Amino acid sequence: MAVPQNPAPARLMPGLRRAGAGALLLLLAGSPAGAQDAVGPSLECRVPGSQLYTVATLPASKVALTEKHALRILAVGGSAAPGASASYPVRLESALEHALPQVDVVMEHRGLPGEIASGAAERLRTLVAEADPDLVVWQVGTHDAIARVDPGAFKDALDDAVAWLKSHGIDVVLVDPLYTASVAGDADYNRIVDSVKEVAAKQGIPLVRRFEALRYLASRNEKGESHILGRQFRLNDLGLRCMAEHVALTVAASIGQTPPPAPKATPTAKPAPSDSPG
Repeated sequence: MAVPQNPAPARLMPGLRRAGAGALLLLLAGSPAGAQDAVGPSLECRVPGSQLYTVATLPASKVALTEKHALRILAVGGSAAPGASASYPVRLESALEHALPQVDVVMEHRGLPGEIASGAAERLRTLVAEADPDLVVWQVGTHDAIARVDPGAFKDALDDAVAWLKSHGIDVVLVDPLYTASVAGDADYNRIVDSVKEVAAKQGIPLVRRFEALRYLASRNEKGESHILGRQFRLNDLGLRCMAEHVALTVAASIGQTPPPAPKATPTAKPAPSDSPG
């Protein structure tokens, strides 16, 4: 599968709300279910929490909220080309501003087509160096699954990439592969889905269970998956909106589970030198 060169960054306008983060921290305190009640998805996108996400701490994002500076997010994966999928970063920024109303969100989106095992993880490092994010939201695995990448090689490459991001103080949220009925019983495709889940668990990072969420939404509508998926194995407008809402909910719930950063140590003043002889 050919891999295009990195597209130019698509910087979006930051949110304009500049109130303090204290109200948000109170809103998100408590269980993930409480966060879902507060910032839950729209009716047509609702999925039971157990089929939607796993939460984990997001320390760098929590610092941004606590210190009241912009939360810089790099959304990676999917298409950056014109078309319906190009609206995803706009939808995600809007959903995050709704879920985190006291925070400025600065969003960048970079397409990262190709297989992780074939070098996408290395390209990710370049994108991160350019964007300097607090949080990376990474759609991952769909291309690998379609291309029949070896699940073991994929898992190792993804694990290394996530570990590298965390070692540089960057939060990560993974979004696992797309679902259609045609791949539901495909053992190789499901191994890639499972690999994303296993890496998220090992690295202690949040996971948006897109595969299970889309399967649930397809089962709840008489049109099946056609009401959330368009042609060429891509999400349509509703599917993109639901994914953006699901990511925003996962981020908000995870921030709500993150302890506040430790206060910075205050330097101890040295005693003034004595004039009297010792």
